[in-house]
Amino acid sequence: MSRTVQSVLDRYAEGVPYEQLAAAFRERRRWTGDDPRLLLAEAAASTTGQRFLAGVKPTVEQFREAFVATDRIESLADLAAVDPEDDALVAAVGAQRKRRVLLEAAAALATRPAADDRSALIGWAETADHYRYDEDPIGSIAGVGPATFQYLRQLAGVETIRADPTVVRLIDAVADDLESSPLDTASDLRTIASGEWLALESSYSALEIDRIAWWTYTEDDEREAVLEVHGSPVNRGG
Repeated sequence: MSRTVQSVLDRYAEGVPYEQLAAAFRERRRWTGDDPRLLLAEAAASTTGQRFLAGVKPTVEQFREAFVATDRIESLADLAAVDPEDDALVAAVGAQRKRRVLLEAAAALATRPAADDRSALIGWAETADHYRYDEDPIGSIAGVGPATFQYLRQLAGVETIRADPTVVRLIDAVADDLESSPLDTASDLRTIASGEWLALESSYSALEIDRIAWWTYTEDDEREAVLEVHGSPVNRGG
Protein backbone atom coordinates (compact mmCIF):
# COMPACT_ATOMS: atom_id res chain seq x y z
CA MET A 1 0.00 0.00 0.00
CA SER A 2 1.37 3.40 -0.95
CA ARG A 3 1.10 5.79 1.96
CA THR A 4 1.11 8.70 -0.45
CA VAL A 5 -1.84 7.40 -2.47
CA GLN A 6 -3.58 6.41 0.76
CA SER A 7 -3.18 9.85 2.30
CA VAL A 8 -4.45 11.60 -0.83
CA LEU A 9 -7.51 9.38 -1.12
CA ASP A 10 -8.17 9.69 2.62
CA ARG A 11 -8.67 13.42 2.12
CA TYR A 12 -11.30 12.86 -0.56
CA ALA A 13 -12.99 10.07 1.38
CA GLU A 14 -13.34 12.09 4.57
CA GLY A 15 -17.02 12.47 5.40
CA VAL A 16 -18.12 10.25 2.49
CA PRO A 17 -20.22 7.17 3.42
CA TYR A 18 -18.43 5.22 0.71
CA GLU A 19 -18.79 1.83 2.43
CA GLN A 20 -22.57 2.15 2.54
CA LEU A 21 -22.78 3.48 -1.00
CA ALA A 22 -20.66 0.62 -2.32
CA ALA A 23 -22.62 -1.96 -0.31
CA ALA A 24 -25.83 -0.85 -2.00
CA PHE A 25 -24.31 -1.86 -5.35
CA ARG A 26 -22.74 -5.07 -4.04
CA GLU A 27 -26.06 -6.17 -2.59
CA ARG A 28 -28.05 -4.99 -5.63
CA ARG A 29 -30.19 -2.67 -3.50
CA ARG A 30 -31.43 -0.53 -6.35
CA TRP A 31 -34.46 1.72 -6.41
CA THR A 32 -36.12 -0.85 -8.70
CA GLY A 33 -35.00 -3.88 -6.69
CA ASP A 34 -32.81 -6.60 -8.18
CA ASP A 35 -35.05 -7.51 -11.11
CA PRO A 36 -32.66 -8.23 -14.02
CA ARG A 37 -35.14 -6.77 -16.53
CA LEU A 38 -35.01 -3.42 -14.77
CA LEU A 39 -31.27 -3.51 -14.09
CA LEU A 40 -30.72 -4.11 -17.79
CA ALA A 41 -33.12 -1.29 -18.66
CA GLU A 42 -31.19 1.06 -16.37
CA ALA A 43 -27.89 0.26 -18.04
CA ALA A 44 -29.41 0.59 -21.52
CA ALA A 45 -30.99 3.92 -20.59
CA SER A 46 -27.56 5.27 -19.64
CA THR A 47 -26.01 4.66 -23.07
CA THR A 48 -27.00 8.03 -24.50
CA GLY A 49 -25.29 9.94 -21.70
CA GLN A 50 -28.42 11.17 -19.95
CA ARG A 51 -28.24 11.99 -16.26
CA PHE A 52 -29.91 9.64 -13.80
CA LEU A 53 -32.74 11.86 -12.59
CA ALA A 54 -33.55 13.58 -15.88
CA GLY A 55 -33.19 10.65 -18.24
CA VAL A 56 -32.36 7.22 -16.86
CA LYS A 57 -34.95 7.09 -14.09
CA PRO A 58 -37.92 8.23 -16.25
CA THR A 59 -36.96 5.74 -18.96
CA VAL A 60 -36.82 2.82 -16.54
CA GLU A 61 -40.10 3.88 -14.93
CA GLN A 62 -41.86 4.01 -18.29
CA PHE A 63 -40.40 0.65 -19.29
CA ARG A 64 -41.50 -0.90 -16.00
CA GLU A 65 -45.04 0.41 -16.35
CA ALA A 66 -45.38 -0.70 -19.99
CA PHE A 67 -43.73 -4.12 -19.84
CA VAL A 68 -43.11 -5.37 -16.30
CA ALA A 69 -46.13 -4.13 -14.35
CA THR A 70 -48.41 -5.38 -17.13
CA ASP A 71 -46.69 -8.81 -17.22
CA ARG A 72 -46.08 -8.34 -20.92
CA ILE A 73 -42.53 -9.64 -20.43
CA GLU A 74 -41.83 -12.15 -17.69
CA SER A 75 -38.24 -12.99 -18.61
CA LEU A 76 -35.21 -11.77 -20.50
CA ALA A 77 -36.16 -14.17 -23.28
CA ASP A 78 -39.54 -12.43 -23.54
CA LEU A 79 -37.77 -9.07 -23.67
CA ALA A 80 -35.38 -10.25 -26.38
CA ALA A 81 -38.37 -11.23 -28.53
CA VAL A 82 -39.91 -7.73 -28.52
CA ASP A 83 -39.82 -5.97 -31.89
CA PRO A 84 -37.37 -3.04 -31.76
CA GLU A 85 -40.02 -0.88 -33.42
CA ASP A 86 -42.79 -1.93 -31.04
CA ASP A 87 -44.88 1.17 -30.30
CA ALA A 88 -44.86 0.63 -26.54
CA LEU A 89 -41.11 0.09 -26.52
CA VAL A 90 -40.44 3.20 -28.58
CA ALA A 91 -42.70 5.25 -26.30
CA ALA A 92 -41.11 3.91 -23.11
CA VAL A 93 -37.43 3.66 -24.01
CA GLY A 94 -37.05 6.15 -26.82
CA ALA A 95 -33.77 6.31 -28.73
CA GLN A 96 -32.95 3.46 -31.10
CA ARG A 97 -29.58 3.03 -29.42
CA LYS A 98 -31.17 2.35 -26.04
CA ARG A 99 -33.70 -0.05 -27.54
CA ARG A 100 -31.01 -1.98 -29.40
CA VAL A 101 -28.80 -2.32 -26.32
CA LEU A 102 -31.75 -3.40 -24.18
CA LEU A 103 -33.03 -6.08 -26.56
CA GLU A 104 -29.68 -7.43 -27.72
CA ALA A 105 -28.27 -7.61 -24.20
CA ALA A 106 -31.41 -9.42 -23.08
CA ALA A 107 -30.90 -11.91 -25.91
CA ALA A 108 -27.25 -12.46 -24.94
CA LEU A 109 -28.11 -13.11 -21.30
CA ALA A 110 -31.14 -15.27 -22.10
CA THR A 111 -28.90 -17.81 -23.86
CA ARG A 112 -26.59 -18.31 -20.89
CA PRO A 113 -26.81 -21.67 -19.08
CA ALA A 114 -28.17 -20.42 -15.78
CA ALA A 115 -30.98 -21.36 -13.42
CA ASP A 116 -32.76 -18.03 -13.88
CA ASP A 117 -32.31 -14.56 -15.34
CA ARG A 118 -30.83 -13.14 -12.15
CA SER A 119 -28.19 -15.86 -12.07
CA ALA A 120 -27.49 -15.29 -15.75
CA LEU A 121 -26.85 -11.58 -15.21
CA ILE A 122 -24.71 -12.09 -12.12
CA GLY A 123 -22.77 -14.94 -13.72
CA TRP A 124 -22.00 -12.83 -16.77
CA ALA A 125 -21.01 -9.80 -14.69
CA GLU A 126 -18.66 -11.77 -12.44
CA THR A 127 -16.73 -13.30 -15.33
CA ALA A 128 -16.83 -10.52 -17.93
CA ASP A 129 -13.48 -8.97 -18.89
CA HIS A 130 -13.75 -5.23 -19.34
CA TYR A 131 -10.36 -5.07 -21.07
CA ARG A 132 -11.79 -7.31 -23.78
CA TYR A 133 -15.29 -5.86 -23.64
CA ASP A 134 -15.54 -5.63 -27.42
CA GLU A 135 -15.15 -9.42 -27.67
CA ASP A 136 -17.95 -9.99 -25.16
CA PRO A 137 -21.52 -10.82 -26.30
CA ILE A 138 -22.78 -7.71 -24.53
CA GLY A 139 -19.75 -5.48 -24.99
CA SER A 140 -19.81 -6.08 -28.74
CA ILE A 141 -23.33 -4.64 -29.07
CA ALA A 142 -23.27 -1.33 -30.95
CA GLY A 143 -23.74 1.40 -28.37
CA VAL A 144 -22.12 -0.47 -25.48
CA GLY A 145 -18.77 1.00 -24.52
CA PRO A 146 -16.63 0.40 -21.44
CA ALA A 147 -18.72 2.79 -19.33
CA THR A 148 -22.03 1.01 -19.98
CA PHE A 149 -20.32 -2.38 -19.75
CA GLN A 150 -18.96 -1.54 -16.31
CA TYR A 151 -22.20 0.07 -15.15
CA LEU A 152 -24.14 -3.10 -15.87
CA ARG A 153 -21.54 -5.11 -13.99
CA GLN A 154 -21.86 -2.73 -11.03
CA LEU A 155 -25.65 -3.05 -11.11
CA ALA A 156 -25.17 -6.83 -10.97
CA GLY A 157 -23.11 -6.46 -7.78
CA VAL A 158 -19.54 -6.65 -9.08
CA GLU A 159 -16.76 -4.82 -7.26
CA THR A 160 -15.52 -2.63 -10.10
CA ILE A 161 -15.20 0.96 -11.33
CA ARG A 162 -16.49 2.68 -14.45
CA ALA A 163 -15.25 5.55 -16.58
CA ASP A 164 -17.83 8.02 -15.33
CA PRO A 165 -17.08 11.76 -15.63
CA THR A 166 -16.93 12.01 -11.83
CA VAL A 167 -14.34 9.21 -11.74
CA VAL A 168 -12.28 11.02 -14.36
CA ARG A 169 -12.37 14.18 -12.25
CA LEU A 170 -11.28 12.35 -9.12
CA ILE A 171 -8.43 10.51 -10.83
CA ASP A 172 -7.20 13.73 -12.45
CA ALA A 173 -7.33 15.49 -9.07
CA VAL A 174 -5.45 12.68 -7.34
CA ALA A 175 -2.85 12.68 -10.13
CA ASP A 176 -2.29 16.40 -9.53
CA ASP A 177 -1.75 15.69 -5.83
CA LEU A 178 0.84 12.96 -6.42
CA GLU A 179 4.43 13.67 -7.36
CA SER A 180 4.34 10.87 -9.92
CA SER A 181 1.92 8.10 -10.90
CA PRO A 182 0.73 6.05 -13.87
CA LEU A 183 -2.73 7.66 -13.66
CA ASP A 184 -4.21 8.37 -17.11
CA THR A 185 -7.75 9.30 -18.12
CA ALA A 186 -7.12 9.67 -21.86
CA SER A 187 -9.55 6.81 -22.61
CA ASP A 188 -12.25 4.86 -20.79
CA LEU A 189 -10.06 1.78 -20.35
CA ARG A 190 -7.14 3.83 -19.08
CA THR A 191 -9.46 5.52 -16.63
CA ILE A 192 -10.67 2.14 -15.37
CA ALA A 193 -7.09 0.86 -15.11
CA SER A 194 -6.14 3.98 -13.17
CA GLY A 195 -8.99 3.41 -10.73
CA GLU A 196 -7.86 -0.17 -10.27
CA TRP A 197 -4.29 1.02 -9.61
CA LEU A 198 -5.54 3.36 -6.90
CA ALA A 199 -7.38 0.44 -5.32
CA LEU A 200 -4.22 -1.66 -5.34
CA GLU A 201 -2.25 1.19 -3.76
CA SER A 202 -4.77 1.96 -1.02
CA SER A 203 -7.27 0.43 1.37
CA TYR A 204 -10.20 1.47 -0.84
CA SER A 205 -11.81 -0.93 -3.29
CA ALA A 206 -12.42 0.06 -6.90
CA LEU A 207 -16.14 0.37 -6.24
CA GLU A 208 -15.55 2.50 -3.15
CA ILE A 209 -13.33 4.83 -5.19
CA ASP A 210 -16.12 5.03 -7.77
CA ARG A 211 -18.56 6.06 -5.03
CA ILE A 212 -16.15 8.57 -3.50
CA ALA A 213 -15.90 10.17 -6.93
CA TRP A 214 -19.68 10.25 -7.36
CA TRP A 215 -20.22 11.83 -3.94
CA THR A 216 -17.43 14.38 -4.34
CA TYR A 217 -18.29 15.62 -7.82
CA THR A 218 -22.09 15.48 -7.79
CA GLU A 219 -23.97 18.65 -6.92
CA ASP A 220 -25.51 18.56 -3.44
CA ASP A 221 -29.10 18.90 -4.65
CA GLU A 222 -28.74 16.15 -7.23
CA ARG A 223 -26.97 13.87 -4.78
CA GLU A 224 -29.73 14.33 -2.22
CA ALA A 225 -32.39 13.61 -4.82
CA VAL A 226 -30.64 10.42 -5.99
CA LEU A 227 -30.26 9.19 -2.42
CA GLU A 228 -33.94 9.89 -1.86
CA VAL A 229 -34.91 7.82 -4.92
CA HIS A 230 -32.93 4.88 -3.57
CA GLY A 231 -34.27 5.34 -0.05
CA SER A 232 -30.64 5.40 1.07
CA PRO A 233 -30.01 5.46 4.84
CA VAL A 234 -26.54 6.95 4.45
CA ASN A 235 -25.45 10.01 6.38
CA ARG A 236 -26.34 12.87 4.06
CA GLY A 237 -24.30 15.36 6.05
CA GLY A 238 -20.96 13.96 4.84
